[in-house]
Amino acid sequence: FSAAMVPFCAFCYGHSRGVTTRVVERVVKSPVGVYGLLALPFLTLGMEKSIYDTVQSWQGLDPNVVPKDRGGFPSGGSSLPSFSLIPVRKIAKRLTQAIEQKESEK
Repeated sequence: FSAAMVPFCAFCYGHSRGVTTRVVERVVKSPVGVYGLLALPFLTLGMEKSIYDTVQSWQGLDPNVVPKDRGGFPSGGSSLPSFSLIPVRKIAKRLTQAIEQKESEK
C-alpha cells in the first residue's frame, strides 16, 4: 500500500507547490521545445514501472515472472524488461517455495 501511496502523495505535494508548472515550463523552454511534452507520459510510466518492479523485487517476487494463480503487471508489464533498482530478494523466494511445498503435500 505504501509503495503506491508515497509516490502519489509526493506528486500531490509537489503539484500543490507548483512543481508541475515548473516542469512543463522547463520542458517547453528546452531545446526540444513543445515536442518534449510528448515524452512526459513515457517518462512517468517508466517511473511507475520502476517503483512497481522495485517493490516486487524487495518482496522477493520476480517482476518478469507471471504466477499461475494471478495475472502479471497490467498491460503485460511482465514481458517488458525489469526497471527494478534492487535485485530480487532470495530469502522471500525460499519462504514462498516452502509454503507452496506444504500446500502441495496436503
